Amino acid sequence: MAPTVAACQLTIADLSVETNAERVCDCVAELEDAVDVAVFPEQTLTGFVPDDRIVDAALPRDSEPITDLQSVADRRDTALVVGFVEADGDDRYNATAYLDRDGERTVYRKRHLWGGERKWLTPGEELVTVDTPVGEAGLLTCYDLNFVDDSAALAREEVTALLVVGAWPAAYSENWRLLCRARALDGVRWVVAAGRTGERDVPDARTATYAGRSLVARPDGGVHRALDRQPGTLVAHLDPATLATQRELIGVFSA
Repeated sequence: MAPTVAACQLTIADLSVETNAERVCDCVAELEDAVDVAVFPEQTLTGFVPDDRIVDAALPRDSEPITDLQSVADRRDTALVVGFVEADGDDRYNATAYLDRDGERTVYRKRHLWGGERKWLTPGEELVTVDTPVGEAGLLTCYDLNFVDDSAALAREEVTALLVVGAWPAAYSENWRLLCRARALDGVRWVVAAGRTGERDVPDARTATYAGRSLVARPDGGVHRALDRQPGTLVAHLDPATLATQRELIGVFSA
């Protein structure tokens, strides 16, 4: 049976953890029962502003909002992929939590920081894969897509998907879609990418407009299903036969 994924495209309330956690819970409550993995955008829980307010909004990985979402994953039997700014001692990271429906929690820290992130956040060091209902999957965050070396390091036979969280600028939305498709093709794997939509509109912070355009890319680099900029949820089935056929055709793991 083909596993089912959801890319959940949300507007984010920057610096308002409670509001964002409610939006995630509402979205999960509306998912089809058959969804195995639901992917949410970059920094879903905290949002991001490039000033010291993000220091106070950051969450430890064992904080109550994340623990509560772990419980939601367990109750719904749906693994969740959720972005947040992580507090760890004096450091802050752009982090993504994979919350398994069996109670396991894995956190990936974005390795390649963009723009104002560089002043306030610390880059992660390790590539991370997780065992998911869609197979072993690599976790990437937004600007990580630009770095082909990371993609190549995850191009392994056992890695059947990349789960990508994003908050891509609307002005460059075609690049987001192109890079998601390229990372699917160069690793011959599925890419499930959830993007933030709407705007950042926080007092005393530069307004930013986000691309949305969440998608699932096939192992041949084509777009399987996609959204535009409206908030919404994309649900797709990842047919194992599609992956097997493309890998047999390309032969990158048998050469």
